[in-house]
Amino acid sequence: MSGPTFAIVNPASGGGRTGRNWPEIQKKLEAAVGEVTPLFTDGPATPHHLPAANLARDAADKGANLIIAVGGDGTINETINGLFHDVSDGQAPAPLGLLNTGTGGDFRKTFDLPADLDACIERLSSGNSQTIDIGRLTFNADDNEPMARHFNNIASFGMSGAVDRAVNKARFSKLFGGSFTYLWATLSTALRYRPQAVRIRTESGWDDVINVGTAAVANGRFFGGGMMMAPDATPDDGAFDLVIMRDTSVGDLFKDSGSLYDGTHIENEKVIVTRTRWVEAEPVDTAPVLLDIDGEAPGKLPARFDILPSALTLRC
Repeated sequence: MSGPTFAIVNPASGGGRTGRNWPEIQKKLEAAVGEVTPLFTDGPATPHHLPAANLARDAADKGANLIIAVGGDGTINETINGLFHDVSDGQAPAPLGLLNTGTGGDFRKTFDLPADLDACIERLSSGNSQTIDIGRLTFNADDNEPMARHFNNIASFGMSGAVDRAVNKARFSKLFGGSFTYLWATLSTALRYRPQAVRIRTESGWDDVINVGTAAVANGRFFGGGMMMAPDATPDDGAFDLVIMRDTSVGDLFKDSGSLYDGTHIENEKVIVTRTRWVEAEPVDTAPVLLDIDGEAPGKLPARFDILPSALTLRC
């Protein structure tokens, strides 16, 4: 007999629309997949407290047949961290479904999942699934405490970490949607940001100090509200695509911002692209190099990124 279906719901996502619309969303979900037990997050995530992760862990412990993350990319990431709380190298204990109701919606784009809620629920009802890789990251929190997190989409460092903090503080720009919010935060952050020297190592033996604008360790293709940071990334191939933008200036971003959305930035001579199963990165100077993990900003370098092959079943 199949187990229960749980929905991990972030009522604050999408500017609070998820919470206001949940009764209607639940009716549509249950018409598609059967009875759904909602579990609501109780506040924003912090480096030491991931509300959706705690709920996902509880749902898995109750024998969940399916766990649906209802919110933005941050909610998806938290839910996955809950599923992998007691997993080192094996598979997550339950499949994951996605219902994006947040600001960015980057992870779903790799799988061509629709933005329309009804169409997304229809995809969930089909029962189709695929197995994907997951990233594991060890790093330092802002208070220098060692931390470990999992990520499903893209973890990055450099200007992207500073952009995350700007996005999370944004109020007015979010009225114009996720893509505008991320683009505005990127361009405004670039006015203050200066590339930082980082030592980067990979499994091939590559070991170099690079003046990093943004470096992305990519399992999925999109981040930053629709930017196609890693156009060739495949989330089931057992490796990351490492994309490094060197010496990125404000002028580069204004001139080439369009190429970030169609993936052609990787043709620029300032961009390095390689594939690897692990990455190590450490700052050369004393200034903190900030991290981005699936749209959240939990800490800083030094960090190590490892791939966990075929670790999660995604219902999509």
